[in-house]
Amino acid sequence: MLVRCWGARGSIPVCGEEYIKYGGDTTCVEVRGKEGELIIIDAGTGIRRLGARVAEEGVSTIHILLTHPHWDHLLGFPFFRPLYMESSRIHVYGYYATQDSVRNIISRTMLPPYFPVRLEDIHAELTFHTTEPEGFCIGSIHIKTIPLNHTNMGVGYRLEEGGQSFVFLTDNELTQSHPGGLSYDEYAAFCEGADLLFHDAEYTTSDYMPGWGHSVYTDALQLAIKSGVRRLGLFHHNQERKDGEIDLMVEDCHRTVEKEGAGLEVFAVATDTESSL
Repeated sequence: MLVRCWGARGSIPVCGEEYIKYGGDTTCVEVRGKEGELIIIDAGTGIRRLGARVAEEGVSTIHILLTHPHWDHLLGFPFFRPLYMESSRIHVYGYYATQDSVRNIISRTMLPPYFPVRLEDIHAELTFHTTEPEGFCIGSIHIKTIPLNHTNMGVGYRLEEGGQSFVFLTDNELTQSHPGGLSYDEYAAFCEGADLLFHDAEYTTSDYMPGWGHSVYTDALQLAIKSGVRRLGLFHHNQERKDGEIDLMVEDCHRTVEKEGAGLEVFAVATDTESSL
């Protein structure tokens, strides 16, 4: 299983020389299975570049897992090149009550006067699905889900293949309670023994805003340590967080890991980060 990041920024895309190292595109992560499956988690602005590569490769079957419908996770969807190719078969999965609601949320990103092309006018074949609590499979990859502790709710994912596991929990507040969210211990159990965890690390202790649906990076670190995760990627970087400031967060995590004697590798996820599991 290959995990590649196309956007790790939160809230809104940013640009400038102070954001070059970790990138400015919003949430989009690509997962490739051993049988060639293409799974995309979220459709932030990073999906635009990914779409160009997918089109060049000629991949026709695409699965998009949505965590929740906030703008930074959907902004890139109308600019995903395979949407405009008749050969594309795109499956979209969302954590909503009915398939119609998944379609409706997606369609609102492509309504005039905000966008010139309607969803019903695209060339690709689109199929909408709701995620199942008991999990589901895409080819050789088994996918488990968990409700996020976030404003307006959402879903996190655990992808497993060949004994390896990748957990994606962005927009997840570990120390506050939101409707539909779960306890800290339940998130720890979901992450247990994961080879790779990408977790929301929006805040530091000094700028934390309780109740906004995001975590302090030190809380994400403690979750990873408690869960016995092998590698932790700090994710959903604050829109104002410069490269040097993110570096300091990672350095602080390294000191904590060394002090506690935890067998954990910590890094900040950047655009184009790749991990082979």
